[in-house]
Amino acid sequence: MLAIFKKELRSYFTSMIGYLFIGFFLAIVGVYFMAYNLQGGYANFEYVLNSMVFVFVILVPILTMRLLAEEKKQKTDQLLFTSPLSVSKIVVGKYLAVFAVFVSAMVITMFYPFILSKYGTVSFKLAYTGILGFVLVGAAYLAIGLFLSALFESQAIAAVVTFVVLLITFIMQGIVGLLPTSNKAAWLIFSVIALLIAVVIYFMINNVTVAISLGVVLEAACAIIYFAKPSLYDGLVVKVFDWFSVVDRFDNFMNGILDLSGIVYYISITVIFIFLTIQSLNKRRWR
Repeated sequence: MLAIFKKELRSYFTSMIGYLFIGFFLAIVGVYFMAYNLQGGYANFEYVLNSMVFVFVILVPILTMRLLAEEKKQKTDQLLFTSPLSVSKIVVGKYLAVFAVFVSAMVITMFYPFILSKYGTVSFKLAYTGILGFVLVGAAYLAIGLFLSALFESQAIAAVVTFVVLLITFIMQGIVGLLPTSNKAAWLIFSVIALLIAVVIYFMINNVTVAISLGVVLEAACAIIYFAKPSLYDGLVVKVFDWFSVVDRFDNFMNGILDLSGIVYYISITVIFIFLTIQSLNKRRWR
């Protein structure tokens, strides 16, 4: 795993992607720091972080698109599959490498509250709780990008799909407000979700029979619940879509609240998508 980590981390800085990410990230931090803290006079560095969350939607696809999609396109994934390393170690090594690039930028960002303290009183608790939440959001988004990179051979397609998925999670609160709340509408929404799950499973294992079978079972379950007890759909759409709102829980960290449920949520998202990536590669390894 350490060899994979070193190889991937080195590749980010030999291909300039790592330097571009860190440079672009710090440039945006600097712009918001200047606008909010130096010119605006606010002593809250967490305002900068709150405005920076959207950057994940743009930068994460660029960072993660090559992780596994490039291996598939160049057929070097077969070399990985035949190596003595387990798939889990390969995936974790790749994830830790891209996470290290992100943390490299965050380490520099951690000095901004100290710079700000030279000009006034700064709440370090608020600032560093916000930084912790920001790192957790980044960890979750990177895991999602890693998983989506494993589904496609084209880096461009992986980047576009990752961008769309992250954008949806970013604006999820607004989407929930536009969704109808009737039982029938909820049934239709979950039927679409069941179809999407079947499509994702197909990309993971490239098995049409399993994907179609799973889709039929899920669609049947949605229909049975609707006709047997439609009240179960009451408020379910809001609850489910709120769970997918990755940035929603960041608000507590920005307000200086060390939200344990938020920490568990972000770690769970990270672990789940790393696990899904491992399972996707395992299926291809033994195909």
